[in-house]
Amino acid sequence: MANRLFGKVVLVTGASRGIGRATATALAADGATVVLAARAVDELARTAEAVRQAGGEALTVPVELTDEASIRSLVATVEQKLGRLDVLINNAGVTHSGPLQDTPTDRFDHLMAVNVRGPFILIREALPLLCQSDCGIIVNVSSVVGVKGYPYQSAYTASKHALRGMSIALAEELRAEKRNVRVHVICPGGVDTEMVSRVRPDIDKQDLIRPEEIAELIRYLVTHEGNAVVDELHIRRATSSPWF
Repeated sequence: MANRLFGKVVLVTGASRGIGRATATALAADGATVVLAARAVDELARTAEAVRQAGGEALTVPVELTDEASIRSLVATVEQKLGRLDVLINNAGVTHSGPLQDTPTDRFDHLMAVNVRGPFILIREALPLLCQSDCGIIVNVSSVVGVKGYPYQSAYTASKHALRGMSIALAEELRAEKRNVRVHVICPGGVDTEMVSRVRPDIDKQDLIRPEEIAELIRYLVTHEGNAVVDELHIRRATSSPWF
């Protein structure tokens, strides 16, 4: 149904390309004002144009997720310019592929900083605004490796397990405190993005999930109303084994 997000403000990290861009565009088509956060300023401008063409409004805010001050500034900008936040989508992420014994500590630290620490700080800083919404929503984009493990992806797997675990605990915390904020997790398999192409060149691109397919599932999570709540979605490639 069109315009289900009219008047709502949605913040998407990693909005410069891939799943982030597709999600921002899909939610804009439902009337949302979308805050586009990423490092790549030129690519953010392209996403902003796609959002406007889809019928939504866009606010672009460059952010460095490894920098706490930058994250605080992002939330402050949203509050100052838009006065509200209804949906937070933690989509930005980085990956690494290689044997654990060959993985440098600084690479592990960077994965944890972007994939876990960044979302942790952003959620913490954004919660006061989300709690003012009629129904605040957090969607954390984990991965198939947040549920299982693959060889040569130990560091990446650790970060995605951590993001998923934090999400589960946070959902219980918010429920116990009777805050009107839902937490969802999605765990996609291989998606046709630059990141997946780098670490899994063995997968035929024709078999990869399209970013727009993930965006449509995120759209479902943030627009669904009623007593039925989907906490987590596992999304696999049609050619991969079921029930991961």
